[in-house]
Amino acid sequence: MTVAITPAARDALACWLESLRALRGASDNTLNAYRRDVAEFLAFITQHHRAAQGMGPLSRLSVSDMRAWMAQVRSAGVTSRTLARKLSAVKSFYKWLAEREGIDPTAIMAARAPRFQAGLPRPLDEDSARAMMDAIELQGTKDWVSARDLAVITVLYGCGLRISEALDIDAGQVPLGDALRVQGKGGRERVVPVLPITADVVGRYVRACPHDLRSGTPLFRGIRGGRLNPRSVQKVTQQARVQLGLPASVTPHAMRHSFATHLLNAGGDLRAIQDLLGHASLSTTQAYTAVDTARLMDVYRKAHPRQGTYPARKREK
Repeated sequence: MTVAITPAARDALACWLESLRALRGASDNTLNAYRRDVAEFLAFITQHHRAAQGMGPLSRLSVSDMRAWMAQVRSAGVTSRTLARKLSAVKSFYKWLAEREGIDPTAIMAARAPRFQAGLPRPLDEDSARAMMDAIELQGTKDWVSARDLAVITVLYGCGLRISEALDIDAGQVPLGDALRVQGKGGRERVVPVLPITADVVGRYVRACPHDLRSGTPLFRGIRGGRLNPRSVQKVTQQARVQLGLPASVTPHAMRHSFATHLLNAGGDLRAIQDLLGHASLSTTQAYTAVDTARLMDVYRKAHPRQGTYPARKREK
């Protein structure tokens, strides 16, 4: 059953989302997630109180209301991470309401997010990354499609891009030079270096592509000439990793993780890697140091000749 949200609440939600787009440069994916999370919260409150909640009632929510909502979300079987994300969206909306409407958001802000273990990036080792690209090149139904798929994956791994960033590359940037200008999350621009092999692979795709790659149009195209869908990249990656017997964690985004981890293993500076990845916070990039430490400890436990063999210390007399 669809639960109606009052026009006032709906307008407030729309204005908040527009402010996120205008002031923070939030992406469409982020805005859609926020819209869905907050709309579900407002719908729950309407149902919980058995009446449409205008801005007045919404400004008088209690700690009990928040607990009831969080319990309902939990009962749907969502993870702690997802609940924390939903709560963050609701808090952000109410913080904006407090600044705009002067309401007291204390009950909402007092709600505590559940704790969860942050997942570590799951990169491929260097041999597996090369094997992935070899396998992907052989899977296309047409030569130009094979060249395209290899070019996309090479850009993800060679430049450390998010898949959305790679698919947003303008055809006017080819032929690629020594650097590539990328627009990342929040509209933040960065410049990433381009290895000669990456430029060469992209160049081969451009020469093979049957569609008009003029400036102002996307570089990577689907079969019919439109913008390449991320799902197509995910599908070809899945086929390659199944063929190679690699785990399900091998996704297009894993190529970006591999880029960062391999740079770190080679002695790359963490701040420089942060800039290359376009992370707003260094703490996000530091997750890769945890990956490296975990890998080293695993090697130590498996290979150290004295691991687990130390005798008990003798008590001094």
